[in-house]
Amino acid sequence: MKADIDHWTRRLAALAAESEVPGASLAFLADGHVHTCATGVLNTATGAPVRTDSLFQIGSVTKVWTATQLMLLVERGLVTLETRVADVLPGFRVADEEASARITLRHLLTHTSGIDGDLFLDTGRGDDCVERYVAACADLAQTFPAGDSHSYCNSGFVIAGRVIERLTGTVWDRALREQICEPLGLRHTWTLPEDVLRFGAAMGHVEGGAVASAWGLPRSVGPAGLICATAADVVSFARAHLTPGALLADPAALREAQVDVPNPYDGGRQWGIGWSLDTWDGHQVVSHTGDTIGQHAALWMLPGTGTAVAVLTNGGRSAEFQHRLIGELLAALHTVTVPEPVAPPARPVAVDVRPYTGVYERAGSRIHVTDHDGRLRMRSEPTGILVGLAPTRTLDLTAVDATTFVGRDEDDSMWNAVVFERRASGVSYLHHSGRATPKVG
Repeated sequence: MKADIDHWTRRLAALAAESEVPGASLAFLADGHVHTCATGVLNTATGAPVRTDSLFQIGSVTKVWTATQLMLLVERGLVTLETRVADVLPGFRVADEEASARITLRHLLTHTSGIDGDLFLDTGRGDDCVERYVAACADLAQTFPAGDSHSYCNSGFVIAGRVIERLTGTVWDRALREQICEPLGLRHTWTLPEDVLRFGAAMGHVEGGAVASAWGLPRSVGPAGLICATAADVVSFARAHLTPGALLADPAALREAQVDVPNPYDGGRQWGIGWSLDTWDGHQVVSHTGDTIGQHAALWMLPGTGTAVAVLTNGGRSAEFQHRLIGELLAALHTVTVPEPVAPPARPVAVDVRPYTGVYERAGSRIHVTDHDGRLRMRSEPTGILVGLAPTRTLDLTAVDATTFVGRDEDDSMWNAVVFERRASGVSYLHHSGRATPKVG
């Protein structure tokens, strides 16, 4: 059963149907070979079938590719992780003057810059779009001082992409091809729509199974989330991270823990250089996920076993689907048990919720937390460019312990964890979806 692709094709189709996933592509590296299968449709409006050579948006998994690009430049001696961004990008600044001077490449690649980093700004399709985006970061506030904590930061990776442009003398898209795609022979990995459309391309599906109103993200946020690829290409990229010298001389350096994550239930418990890190059943797990408009990608590596798995989907209850699939696959390949996601405790936990009520806000999101008869309710509203693209969500929260709560959508089996942090300074944070959102009212 380990490499029985007919079996996994059947399981992929069955699990996708149960989780209402329109289409999915799976690739996994086992016993030195890449195995692939696919199921469903690329677009429910057209019925075009998913094939193993179909391209999906991998979203924020792109960040590992950008981190790899920058680490290739570190290995060449052009910069170090302690190089300040301002030393590579003269004039670089965010709203906080001290942060502008202090932020290093390590801060960017570990999500510890403190930059309020969900600026989804369209600066056009020109080759200067990343440069123009970084200039617009001058208005971004700090959620915390640089290096003080961890908060997932899209803007930080666009800034890293601009550093790559300055060091390579070419645009990020072209540098990506020259540094990674061409050396690894990845012929189904692209960033621009006119390239993607030469292949079968997935369309995202949103709430209710409707086809998304927009296909992709602006080119300006490319280094943070614009890659489209086949599952096989994603696994081939991961394979290079399991093989010293295939791309990086020391890819293991990227999976050394750099910072603990305040909400360890969102993904990994720690963060490395571009990678999320965790331990499952005694095995180190190195991973990244990515969401775009109705599409979701997940990449896992177990370095101790030489295994890598990529699952790409275009809608439905994707987190549920991917959790069940990776659980079955790792159990069959290595008898590894994947931990169950966080869930409400068997016995209710009594917590005074009043200190957590209020308004929390960061770029792209405003969160209202209210007390309803001793229970918290969280309403998240998209702001800025995300209005109309991301839904407003309301979650009724159940306490797990004094600072951790969980909630889920009515039709979802997966719980979302919310962790509240109160500091001696009086500053309060809500940690959800990897982001630290400060309390503003």
